[in-house]
Amino acid sequence: MTNSETKTGPLNGIRVLDLTRILAGPSCTQLLGDYGADIVKVERPGLGDDTRAWGPPYVKDVDGYDTSESAYYLAANRNKRSIALDMATSEGAETIRQLAAKCDILVENFKTGGLNRYGLDYESLKEINPAIVYCSITGFGQTGPNAKLAGYDLMAQGYGGIMSLTGEPDGQPMKVGVGVADIMCGMYASTAILAALRHRDQTGEGQYIDVALVDTQVAWLVNEGVNYLTSGKVPIRRGNQHPNIVPYQIFEVSDGYLIIAVGNDNQFVKFCAAIGHPELSKDPRYTVNIDRITNRENLLETLIPIIKRIDKDTLLSAMNAAGVTCGPINTLDEVFASDQVSAREMKITMPHPQSGSGTVDLIGNPVKFSKTPVTYRNAPPLCGADTYEILNDWLKDKQ
Repeated sequence: MTNSETKTGPLNGIRVLDLTRILAGPSCTQLLGDYGADIVKVERPGLGDDTRAWGPPYVKDVDGYDTSESAYYLAANRNKRSIALDMATSEGAETIRQLAAKCDILVENFKTGGLNRYGLDYESLKEINPAIVYCSITGFGQTGPNAKLAGYDLMAQGYGGIMSLTGEPDGQPMKVGVGVADIMCGMYASTAILAALRHRDQTGEGQYIDVALVDTQVAWLVNEGVNYLTSGKVPIRRGNQHPNIVPYQIFEVSDGYLIIAVGNDNQFVKFCAAIGHPELSKDPRYTVNIDRITNRENLLETLIPIIKRIDKDTLLSAMNAAGVTCGPINTLDEVFASDQVSAREMKITMPHPQSGSGTVDLIGNPVKFSKTPVTYRNAPPLCGADTYEILNDWLKDKQ
């Protein structure tokens, strides 16, 4: 959906005041913007969101030189307008209060208590807007012994346990390759905001939402977390292996690597036939998954040399014919060149005033609504680019 089309999203008419920066908060508000909300991003004059400087790469101008717009910033700030305000001044804080009086949702990710000094905390703002849905995103939340500590994605991945599960068994604990703790926190925050908005629409009451990176990181430990709570055994790193299914991992083939995911005993029979060794599925050590887990090392010692002799295309074809999940490990150039990504519009192009080509490529929204499709209305804005427009739009009765 391009910004030239007139269809609007399900949040059309909802106003969001965005006091966030870096990734968790901006990813949350970008999602709300994709769904049609009007997002006003408040930025420090002359500096803006910290991630504007988190390059390279940066957008290139017409002469091929770097601008001040980083790819990192572009990743989480489309469908927003930017207003430059200094909340440390009485005038800036007052303008933000005026905007808060006009909004449905406010999202912030300052340190716990950081907005109190400016009179921009929930208790202060609900006095002027009782219906406001106010969401605070922090590292550890508003309560607990670590509430005052700053939070970053890497810290959350470490504290919340995912790094202890990620990496090769004999290697270092490993973070996930993107800021997934931030992104998941933004996702939890957005769903919480929508639930609170539903409550507001039914009752007229706003409310305060407290979301923390570490809490959400613990929440998405899912099966491994509950494995520990059920057994009392601390899980170990298994690299690309699955703790509860065998074989379910990466295998080396003669010309690279492939993922093979055998999800049940019937698929294991088909898998063994496809690699030319049907006798393995009849071996009592491997017939059912619980026994394959018990005898994991023996089975893998047998499978690894067999699979390594097969080339990628041959194995992919055999697995697909057998109905066993098998797939490539794409590099990002292969991802964005794939016909599937193209068909699903997961790469989009938007106009950008500083780009030498006049456009920037971004990652699309994965949600496909049948009635209220996602729209891409605004490219990630320049710092303060929409200040006058926002003041005239939201506060026109005060101009």
